[in-house]
Amino acid sequence: MRIAVVTESFLPTLNGVTTSACRVVECLAAGGHDVVVMCPGPAPTEHAGVPVVAVPSVSVRAFPLGVPTRAVRDVLTDFAPDVVHVASPFVLGARALSLAEQLGIPAVAVYQTDMPSYLAQHGPGAVGTGAAGAAWRWIRRVHGLATLTLAPSTPTLAELAAHGVRDTARWGRGVDTALYHPSRRVGVEALRAGLAPGGEVLVGYVGRLAPEKELWRLEDVARVPETRLVVVGDGPGRVRTGIRLAEAVASMPGRPNRPPVLLGQRSGEALADAYAALDVFVHTGTRETFGQTLQEAAASGLPVVAPARGGPLDLVEHDRTGLLFDPDVPGDLAHRVRALVADPERRALMGTAGRVAVEDRTWPGVVDELVEHYRAAMTLHARRSLPVA
Repeated sequence: MRIAVVTESFLPTLNGVTTSACRVVECLAAGGHDVVVMCPGPAPTEHAGVPVVAVPSVSVRAFPLGVPTRAVRDVLTDFAPDVVHVASPFVLGARALSLAEQLGIPAVAVYQTDMPSYLAQHGPGAVGTGAAGAAWRWIRRVHGLATLTLAPSTPTLAELAAHGVRDTARWGRGVDTALYHPSRRVGVEALRAGLAPGGEVLVGYVGRLAPEKELWRLEDVARVPETRLVVVGDGPGRVRTGIRLAEAVASMPGRPNRPPVLLGQRSGEALADAYAALDVFVHTGTRETFGQTLQEAAASGLPVVAPARGGPLDLVEHDRTGLLFDPDVPGDLAHRVRALVADPERRALMGTAGRVAVEDRTWPGVVDELVEHYRAAMTLHARRSLPVA
């Protein structure tokens, strides 16, 4: 199969869209498919032996936003794909979907970012509500150009349906179960000793440091006695997050915890080591369509505490692989963390169950599912193209 992957984010930018696009490209290439990638620049000229075509970009909140140029049409025309895969379509992806429709090429759009909720959350009052409504109108228009829209979780599928997006299917994400593995814990004793010199329980968050991740919830977590909070990631909220977490710990009565540690952006082996050093994993954001870091933590053998909303509902089995907290109840996240901190045996049982739950979610297997979605889109496109009797 010939597949053109058009993504709103790619290397060297690190986020969930980039990670997913890279793994998809790698597995498609390994499976013998012919692939080309289009993305915002700057970007590498190839990835996993696959050519990468970069378009100009403008920086929006430190995020490179691709500017559609004639190159989009040229690539689709010259490469002549059997299907166009558009990752998290916004501007570049919207142009690719429009051209695919004009050129008669089946297109699969992957819905990955809950932009309407972000806008509603951070816009003041009616402004945020209006922006969210405009975002949904744009999403309906863009995804209406796709033959098939893929969403990563059942709550997200339901939300898309509620806002008029049709022809959808669920497609999850894979996780590198070899890289993220409980056995790695044996090799991170020095890292653990440095992070928890007093034998503290290490509670960690991994992800982008930005307002939409609702990192203020970590302030209560940082004050759970006999713990130390470890934050992995970077973003526009890094400085503010560090200051607020340090202040939260300093305000503890009696003997405060050690100050939270911000390890910065990590990837590959360094990221896997960071997971392996933790005892409990927490996630704060309530607007996640999936939650890839939850899978990575589970693969690492960690109990996961996440909000009972959005993507985590598919990923965390409450009281078996982790705990779901009520984001509308103040302090419930810290309450759940306290329960695990006090019970090492429960943590171990949940970590083992979480590992078992993700062991079959490998990227090659997930991309095999994706190829079947491509075939379904091609069949649907062909059916729609038949002349009306």
